Amino acid sequence: MKPQEAEDWVFLHSKMEQEGFHYCFKHYSNFEEIEDEEFHKLRNQYLEIADQLKKYVEDKFFEANWEVEYDDEDED
Repeated sequence: MKPQEAEDWVFLHSKMEQEGFHYCFKHYSNFEEIEDEEFHKLRNQYLEIADQLKKYVEDKFFEANWEVEYDDEDED
């Protein structure tokens, strides 16, 4: 591993620790300076799955709220 490449990985790791894992990859940076295809493939897959999970939870949240509101109307 070249010195600059090693520095990039150390920097990335420190940002994961400082910023939090999800924020680091979703909002902090896309880490274009890291020239590792597997890293970018996995990062993109992680973000896609995180978005799917967020949408699933939000859909369930709205479904639960709809059921609670609908059930409340029946009680009147």
